[in-house]
Amino acid sequence: MTDEIPLAPLPPRAPPRVLALANQKGGVGKTTTAINLGTALAAIGETVLIVDLDPQGNASTGLGIDRRSRRVSTYDVLTGDAVMREAVLETAVPRLHIAPSTMDLSGLELELADRRDRAYRLRDAVRGLNDEGSFRTRNEITYSYVLIDCPPSLNLITVNAMAAANAILVPLQCEFFALEGLSQLLKTVEQVRTTLNPGLSIHGIVLTMFDARNNLSTQVVEDVRQFMGDKVYETVIPRNVRVSEAPSYGKPVLLYDLKCVGSQAYLRLASEIIQRERALRAAAA
Repeated sequence: MTDEIPLAPLPPRAPPRVLALANQKGGVGKTTTAINLGTALAAIGETVLIVDLDPQGNASTGLGIDRRSRRVSTYDVLTGDAVMREAVLETAVPRLHIAPSTMDLSGLELELADRRDRAYRLRDAVRGLNDEGSFRTRNEITYSYVLIDCPPSLNLITVNAMAAANAILVPLQCEFFALEGLSQLLKTVEQVRTTLNPGLSIHGIVLTMFDARNNLSTQVVEDVRQFMGDKVYETVIPRNVRVSEAPSYGKPVLLYDLKCVGSQAYLRLASEIIQRERALRAAAA
């Protein structure tokens, strides 16, 4: 009997770019942006993993993941009972995967309260994502982007996301209290940068639910651009019925209605994010 020839080791894989979609306010479009931005990035050739960190699991539902299929979830990953790739599920979108969440996440803060590494659980899980040792098969794909859908609060789960992320993407609804909420979020980002993640930055702010018929929406856009300058993406996501309908069918809006104004806006946002990424890499070279 001949000895088996060992497989050659895989070449080193670059770590994914990790973007956390965060805003402590609910209803601003975090999950909608995560789903549709992930779909748009996948459509232009990136390999994307969405990490659902909201106990409500809306990103998972919005991508058609049945609750009975979520046998391993981000809760299991953060408690250390599973590695990230064990939680990953394919979606109907080629090159777009998701690590789903369950309601178990709502009790995570109490469970990790005494753990010294409680703020770094997600960072460590994501760090090993593209390592050969985490692959279940030799043909596992390598992720180029990880998008983290945060819950609508500044709790330990959101802090984990910020500690794991290269940058924060802030969905901001075009409404009266937008800047007030943004100021609080920026303070939290600065605290995390100082104490947990020195490399953390604001990748950009995406204005969502823009209504051109509403003078307030236009005023909010002007105020945020004046306050944050070029950190605000040029692309503005309009209020669009098709975007609102798509999650009830378990689909991103790009699959539900590619030609609607919401889909086209998310494609432009993905292109703009890729352009910023190229500029960041060029500046770091």
